[in-house]
Amino acid sequence: MPKVSVFNVDGKEVGQLDLAEGVFGLQPNVHVLHSAVLLQQAAVRSGTHDTKGRSEVRGGGRKPWKQKGTGRARQGSIRAPQWKGGGIVFGPTPRSYGFKLPKKVRRLAIKSALSSKVVDNQLIVLDQLSLAQPKTKEFAKILSNLQVSRKALVVTADYEENVALSARNIPGVKFVAADGINVLDVMKHDQLIITKDAVAKVEEVFA
Repeated sequence: MPKVSVFNVDGKEVGQLDLAEGVFGLQPNVHVLHSAVLLQQAAVRSGTHDTKGRSEVRGGGRKPWKQKGTGRARQGSIRAPQWKGGGIVFGPTPRSYGFKLPKKVRRLAIKSALSSKVVDNQLIVLDQLSLAQPKTKEFAKILSNLQVSRKALVVTADYEENVALSARNIPGVKFVAADGINVLDVMKHDQLIITKDAVAKVEEVFA
């Protein structure tokens, strides 16, 4: 069972926390992680790219010259792909890039992502995190106390509006509530800052 230190917002260690083996103590499955990241990235692709084929470009209604007797290669339309202004061959057309993964695979992916943060010592657990009012400077000081200088994902048990507003103007920092945690956000950020209550909530859902 993984054990991590618990810090307060001043960066001081205030205790230890045992993490659930089935959520934070797995051997990360790289293939499943890759599939889950692709799933999320594919879901946000618009898929609206489009090119015109020979039936869609303008002109080319008449045969440019007769079939035989000219000495030139036969041509049926000036909008064939080999002509300037002709249609595009095998060009992209609107499509959906989305695909599905089984529920068990998606659950394994998020648990692998969380476990990877423990393995890489990139998990910081806070005893609590709340702000009386939105204050970017105050939140930046908390990150400094925790010695966080890279991209960080901040997770609390419930949505904390003051924390969200304070974090949104800091480059590389993203805030989500525990029920919004996902593989792409966890893997994209170098460090995961999560409160004790959020750890309990995540373990309750995924254990």
